[in-house]
Amino acid sequence: LFPEAQVTIGPTIENGFYYDFAYKRPFTPEDLEAIEKKMAELAKKDERVERRVLPRDEAVAYFKSLGEDYKAEIIASIPAGEDVSLYSEGKFTDLCRGPHVPSTGKLKHFKLMKVAGAYWRGDQNNEQLQRIYGTAWATKDELQQYLHMLEEAEKRDHRRLGRELDLFHIDEHAPGVVFWHPKGWTVWQEVEQYMRRVYRDNGYQEVKGPQILDKTLWEKTGHWDKYRENMFTTESEKRDYALKPMNCPGHILIYKQGIKSYRDLPMRLGEFGQCHRNEPTGGLHGIMRVRGFTQDDGHIFCTEDQILQECADFTALLQKVYKDFGFTDIIYKVATRPAARIGSDELWDKAEHALMESLRRSGCEFEVAAGEGAFYGPKIEYTLKDALGRHWQCGTIQVDPNMPERLGAEFVAESGERQTPMMLHRAIVGSLERFIGILIEQHAGALPVWLAPVQVAVLNITDGQSAYVQEIAKTLQKQGLRVKVDLRNEKITYKIREHSLQKVPYLLVVGDKEVSAGTVAVRARGNQDLGVMPLEALSQRIASDISQKV
Repeated sequence: LFPEAQVTIGPTIENGFYYDFAYKRPFTPEDLEAIEKKMAELAKKDERVERRVLPRDEAVAYFKSLGEDYKAEIIASIPAGEDVSLYSEGKFTDLCRGPHVPSTGKLKHFKLMKVAGAYWRGDQNNEQLQRIYGTAWATKDELQQYLHMLEEAEKRDHRRLGRELDLFHIDEHAPGVVFWHPKGWTVWQEVEQYMRRVYRDNGYQEVKGPQILDKTLWEKTGHWDKYRENMFTTESEKRDYALKPMNCPGHILIYKQGIKSYRDLPMRLGEFGQCHRNEPTGGLHGIMRVRGFTQDDGHIFCTEDQILQECADFTALLQKVYKDFGFTDIIYKVATRPAARIGSDELWDKAEHALMESLRRSGCEFEVAAGEGAFYGPKIEYTLKDALGRHWQCGTIQVDPNMPERLGAEFVAESGERQTPMMLHRAIVGSLERFIGILIEQHAGALPVWLAPVQVAVLNITDGQSAYVQEIAKTLQKQGLRVKVDLRNEKITYKIREHSLQKVPYLLVVGDKEVSAGTVAVRARGNQDLGVMPLEALSQRIASDISQKV
């Protein structure tokens, strides 16, 4: 179809695949339709897929003879003397490790999804390519289910709902940083205050550290050497500084103020720490992936023998928090020692056992991700499964004996000897921005009553009810509810529809009958007509919703 197009790289990804092409003009939706039609023809032909192996240099020469310069460049980067595998179907040959299906007839249920831009080798200094995304499934039903899920995801897209519900926006003047509107900031504050209570009720001391720290600290932690390109840096009076990308070093500096005894451990520090990371522009996504974010970041300083109990307590706490936010399906994964690591095998054995045993004690089934731990310690990852079956890794608890040692953190053991504490990095919701985005999509914008930015809207039918509407609003506000009064001279049906689209949990309609009887006509979200009731009965209902987190 496009003989002048050059193929470059095309891997499988979650739920699909993509392929990057170099072509003289942008691909159009009509082009995708034509490509998809051709794919169907090839599937119907059931052409055999054949594998062959060539020495690297022969493979380079072969692709150069086809005019496939990108493919030749990829192969040329493979060490000399190595063989490469090629796969062919009909007249088309491509480089791939494989394996592949035996014939094209095995691939009948697919859909090309979209075209996006991409840089060759992922480097923005290189030429821009066109990336075609697609998906393929074993059966027609599975394909249809996936496409339906995507439709639902589009309806729930937090960027769209954030705009429609007037929660937040991202501005070109600050890419990757969120401008919270009044309603969105209300949601933020509810999440933060809830997590603050979690700190308080579970033995955490809340702290606050500076956002800008001298580079000498980041040199000691290793971030200046390994992570500098992801850090925002600045200079003042001939000193280099960085906006913190994480809160851990600051918590160690707080811990180090004063001599600590084994009797002081475990010490649990928590912070709503604002961090900045210089993410590539192309990777930014609404409030899910940003450059400036706030974490419910906690660090537990403890002994080796306290790791197990701290992790078990943390898992139980995390389960309660997730349940309150509407998530009950959690996937647990323990990431164990990688080949390149520091520390003794004895310490790794003890730490890995503590993490796994803590999950067993909590009644959690878990998978082991062998070799996926950090070089300094193992971790548990907690992944949420949302209403659409999508996975969101939010919580984590990570064992780290390395950073406390690098920064000279100590405690006096029972023997009188000075020892380095274990540090457990832990977060439950992680980035508050990202978690609120997940909440918006989980609930399709209809946040539970306790989180809803406006919990009750009071609407009059005519001007004659204005005073009573104000009286109702004041009563509910004194009970701590977030109330919006709508006295506009509009038809009541218009006002009901408008507030329903804003997903307000309760609408109170007030006419002359309600004024006379001292009642309110109540409509609950989802077009539920609850009839007429005294205000006290409504207050009890809302209080119940809030206490039950529904």
